[in-house]
Amino acid sequence: MILDNLTAMASFARVVEEGSFSQAAIRLGLSKSAVSKQIARLEDHLGTRLLNRTTRRLALTEAGTRLYERCQRIVAEAEAAEAEAGSMQSEPSGLLRVSTGMSFGQEHLAAHLPALLDRHPGLSIELVLNDRIVDLVEEGYDVALRIAEMADSPLIARRLAPVRRILAAAPSYLARHGTPSQPRDLQNHACLGYSYSAGGCTWTLASTDGSHHSHQFRPRVLANNGNALAAMAAAGSGVVQMPTFMLGRYLKEGTLVPVLASFAPPPVGLYAVYPPGRPLAAKVRAFIDFAVATFTDRPYWDDVC
Repeated sequence: MILDNLTAMASFARVVEEGSFSQAAIRLGLSKSAVSKQIARLEDHLGTRLLNRTTRRLALTEAGTRLYERCQRIVAEAEAAEAEAGSMQSEPSGLLRVSTGMSFGQEHLAAHLPALLDRHPGLSIELVLNDRIVDLVEEGYDVALRIAEMADSPLIARRLAPVRRILAAAPSYLARHGTPSQPRDLQNHACLGYSYSAGGCTWTLASTDGSHHSHQFRPRVLANNGNALAAMAAAGSGVVQMPTFMLGRYLKEGTLVPVLASFAPPPVGLYAVYPPGRPLAAKVRAFIDFAVATFTDRPYWDDVC
């Protein structure tokens, strides 16, 4: 009802400006009878006459004069809002709400965002780091970066880069407990588990000959944050399975070393995801283009692995 009244008010303002139902109809792209009906419904809704009609001219009533003053402002605000929305579609601007995992956000995404902001001065970003999978629609996010396989997701997903995972442990831990040579050897080792892992407390490993091995373990430590697990592994607490983007600096320093290098966990991917069913805003498109350029098919974090 409110939208119908606003449309009728816009038509009323156009009739007053043109001084004619016929000319107003032409400007509005409507029939003369459609415009006349809109004004009549508006008068019925307000319970007062807005225009005195004669065969030669239209004259505003007192109520019509007061309403026209307000309608002018309403139409001007609507046109300004429309122009602003249009400019936002052509030039990225406004607030962009981004969700990603804690470790990837801290280790990689945050360092690159200043370049995106420099490129688009009208853009601002709310970055929320959370290891749980958020509901983009319910929680009001524009876009997310996720480490996963997205085959069954209802979201629109753009694959950015492969994400390789490895098993690793501290040299001090391996010196005390020995280095496993086969997946079955893991049953004699302390394994550190990630709470949000899709596989739970089961690691699936593929060998170079194509065979697959599963290791179900009772975690010595279970944590909901990858950075915490990597730090505990580097301190000698046990064997961890993590993406190379998270373990790279430890491997470079030598505080962690790969374990069972011939048996790799299946790779997953880094995806930019956003809700379906609506036009892609310029700010979201700009973020996705930036992510595609930054996180390529040969990610820089694998250079040290």
